[in-house]
Amino acid sequence: MRLFVGLGNPCDKYAGNRHNIGFMALDRIAEDHGFSPWRSKFQGEVSEGKFGSDKVILLKPMTFMNKSGQSVGEAMRFYKLESTDITVLHDELDLAPGKCRVKAGGGHAGHNGLRSIHQHIGPHYDRVRLGIGHPGHKDAVAGYVLRDFAKADQEWLDDLMRGISDGAEHLARDDGGKFMNAVALRVAPPRSSTSKPKPKPTPAPKATEPEPVEDKSPLQKLMDKFR
Repeated sequence: MRLFVGLGNPCDKYAGNRHNIGFMALDRIAEDHGFSPWRSKFQGEVSEGKFGSDKVILLKPMTFMNKSGQSVGEAMRFYKLESTDITVLHDELDLAPGKCRVKAGGGHAGHNGLRSIHQHIGPHYDRVRLGIGHPGHKDAVAGYVLRDFAKADQEWLDDLMRGISDGAEHLARDDGGKFMNAVALRVAPPRSSTSKPKPKPTPAPKATEPEPVEDKSPLQKLMDKFR
């Protein structure tokens, strides 16, 4: 059994925030793969489903971001899981928008949701880091993550969500490589093999050199007139 945790804040006013991209990812997985309706449990919302014989629990903590660990800890103890059975999907300032990386263990890098999870279950859990970009200055971070994605972000955001959903079964089987391949096929699809290469420009013709002029003496020129 695997526990997928998406990080975000409850209430409709936060639903479209960059900070809630983890919630968005779980919503997409649940919808695409026919998981059970969301229900309240573990100070959060839970949905259950399977990929083949692999059972997966989806959890969205409703404690607000900085207390996410309370909900995750309750769920882990209830299902008698190890921290290594848990994968947390969260926003990542240090990745460009639309980028995605899988990571096993490590620090929380100042992320309030991860910091709380560290406090309750330790650092040895997997993460799916979902790039949202950085506003450029640390003082602008709080306002940036708590603002909605811009309209210009919707295309790459939808591609990323589709890729995560496509790769969820690989994530459930702890195959990060195949998961990343599934995401890449959505966010950076390969070019069609039937597309024709652009024709090379035709090189300009070389300038022809003028015929050499024969240097004749005045006597030879006069003789030529009588030939």
